[in-house]
Amino acid sequence: MSAPDTSGTGGQSGPREGVPEYARGYERFPGRVGRTASQSERAWPRERRAADGSPNIVVVVVDDLGYSDVGPFGSEIATPVLDGLARRGIVLPNYHTTPVCSPARAALLTGLNPHRAGYGSVANSDPGFPNLRLELDDDVLTLPEALREHGYATFGIGKWHLTRDALMNHAADKGTWPLQRGFDRYYGTLEGCNSFFHPNQLIRDNGAVDVTELPPDYYLTDDLTDEAVAMIKGLRANDSRKPFFLYFAHHAMHGPLGAKPEDLAAQRGRYDDGWDAVRRRRHAAQIASGLLPTGTVLPDAEKSPGFDVAAWDSLSEAEQIRYARYMEVYAAMVASIDASLGRILDVVDALGELEDTIVVFTSDNGGTFEGGAEGTRSYFSRFVHVPGVPRDWEADVDRDLDLIGGPRTMVHYPRGWGMVSNTPFRFAKGQTFAGGVRVPMIVAYGDRLRAGHDDDGYRRGYQYVTDVLPTLLDLAGITHPGRRNGSPTQAIDGVSFAETLCTAGAGGTRHEQYAEFGGNRGYYADGWKVVTQHAPGTPFDDAEWELYHVESDPTEVRDLAADEPERLRAMALAWERAAWENTVFPLPDAPGLAAVRRPAERELEQPVTLLPGTPRLERYRSSVLTSLRSFAVEVDLATSGDDAGVLVAHGDQGGGYALIVEDDRLRLSYNEYGRLRRFDAGPIGAGDHLVRLEMDAWPGFKWGVRVLLDGRTVARGGPVWMLLGMAPFSGIDVGLDRPGPVDWDVYQRHGAYRWSGTLRTVRYLPGPRAGYDPAAVAEAERDVALAFD
Repeated sequence: MSAPDTSGTGGQSGPREGVPEYARGYERFPGRVGRTASQSERAWPRERRAADGSPNIVVVVVDDLGYSDVGPFGSEIATPVLDGLARRGIVLPNYHTTPVCSPARAALLTGLNPHRAGYGSVANSDPGFPNLRLELDDDVLTLPEALREHGYATFGIGKWHLTRDALMNHAADKGTWPLQRGFDRYYGTLEGCNSFFHPNQLIRDNGAVDVTELPPDYYLTDDLTDEAVAMIKGLRANDSRKPFFLYFAHHAMHGPLGAKPEDLAAQRGRYDDGWDAVRRRRHAAQIASGLLPTGTVLPDAEKSPGFDVAAWDSLSEAEQIRYARYMEVYAAMVASIDASLGRILDVVDALGELEDTIVVFTSDNGGTFEGGAEGTRSYFSRFVHVPGVPRDWEADVDRDLDLIGGPRTMVHYPRGWGMVSNTPFRFAKGQTFAGGVRVPMIVAYGDRLRAGHDDDGYRRGYQYVTDVLPTLLDLAGITHPGRRNGSPTQAIDGVSFAETLCTAGAGGTRHEQYAEFGGNRGYYADGWKVVTQHAPGTPFDDAEWELYHVESDPTEVRDLAADEPERLRAMALAWERAAWENTVFPLPDAPGLAAVRRPAERELEQPVTLLPGTPRLERYRSSVLTSLRSFAVEVDLATSGDDAGVLVAHGDQGGGYALIVEDDRLRLSYNEYGRLRRFDAGPIGAGDHLVRLEMDAWPGFKWGVRVLLDGRTVARGGPVWMLLGMAPFSGIDVGLDRPGPVDWDVYQRHGAYRWSGTLRTVRYLPGPRAGYDPAAVAEAERDVALAFD
């Protein structure tokens, strides 16, 4: 990169002729200073400018998008923007990532292997080991930091999930928030997932956006795209030359799934013939396009316990209709992602900069099986895996078919469609098999990468997510600074594949790579791969390794462990060495590791008084007050008798509760993962009142409910199912119910329904933790933490 422009006259630093030795403030001034301006020579500091011709960089990371979900990788879903990007650029059929989200994002943005970066798992725990710090350390340099150092504007959009959930609240240290890690501007959410219609907490730069109402046609992907477009336009309106880096991390395709009505309408009926037929068609398209070599085997549907997929023809007609609806929602979301990228590239093109813009499109990990065998219309109840939960627990609360995909349901598709997403590979997100780690990757740089080459645009060599950072720096002509805030940084693990992109028929630049998540292990070396599907609580020994020659068997169907014991042993030892070199140990050999929290978090369990006007309490902060325990809520208020509105609300359509006064009647609305139960507490009357809600922990993960008015019980009920895991997902509101609403009918009548009377305080009083089996609870919390990435 060329040196920045310097105005004025250079010269040595330190005291100048005529400036007394005791003078201060002149040491680094490059000009000359006399007693008067006419005796002095002007100079200005060096301006930090990128080199002329530096490209813009757009990186789009989709969440839980499977290998075959876009047109260039075999999908039937129309993705014209990505199709065009693939024609102009390079497709990498053999690109790999981590099994889950936070590790992939850390690796992409730092160039470090995920465990070295401190992200051996998702940012929803804090077990106290270096491989699971779940915070970017001070000696880790990010891609936006490196680019900003070289004169780039840096914009972050969408899902972050590199901040521990305990640090997402207003009072937390923000050292791992996007602005502190290299972004000039940021708009999105710090969470691992969100609602597409009523996101629970949007962040702009360093603070939460206080949203009381949202437009009736609000959709998160469109909102994020609007912000990205505005950032680019705003930059170019004020600086004609400064290159930009846009990191757009979609919340799609992570559950709960949701799509706009017009996008859903375009997909109606397209999946009525089921997942077996769609999977076969995608596989055939992959072979026909040359993406995969002829002879690539399509494995049979998975039959192992917990991963089994039923034949479509074995389902009932009602199941087929409902399951097809789920996939229509998913396909509509894929189409919206394509349209989002199109809008961004249209703006870049209108500015005349498309030829000078690097575009990267990929996914953080493979498609997911998290919807279970039958999918769900109640996403947050799906993740309650506590041993001992009664048999009548509903992991799929029955809802009207026409609500699927809209704002009143929290849905996810069955694992049969996850199998389709990962065509032709086995298994899914969370696994070190190809289905979990082999994802689409497209790179374009105007027409530069294909210039002078008459080839198919495929680069079939193995590459890994850590290689993205050095490749982008290489294409931009930037050397990794190796320093952050004046101190040395960790050496990166990534290897640039820029030359591969520019060379027809070139092989990959990465020849070995370890993998690990949740005890599942893997190791790739020059066309061979060892992999495990680890059963929690069992020993980590060589007996669980499988061996595949993935160069000739990319779908991992022929286990050669028995035929090549020496190779397997050597690769298992290579994994062991790589694990020590990359901070992988300790492996999780006990249940509940992912649910462990640092002792300092006990502060969050103290009673809290919330005043009127308090911003919505963040989701995790709120959950600590109520999860797996008895608790009480006291509301100190005054009313004329004609006042109405929401006193306190916690949650949304996925589960929650709200105390509401309407027509002078006090009521508790309890949303039981989508099924609404109302408790009428009678008239409240004019005057000063103390309303108290008591939720008492009962056996079987249930609460008993009691509402008191001025010390007198006015409503009693239960049991109701406890809200567990990530429910309630939206945090606590006082004096109104911001989007999303707990009670949909009240929301339809009144919107946020701000309390019109006097509200003095809302006080939360956490009670004792429920006396459930600690091991069962720890296992449940682990499952939840891993699911919401």
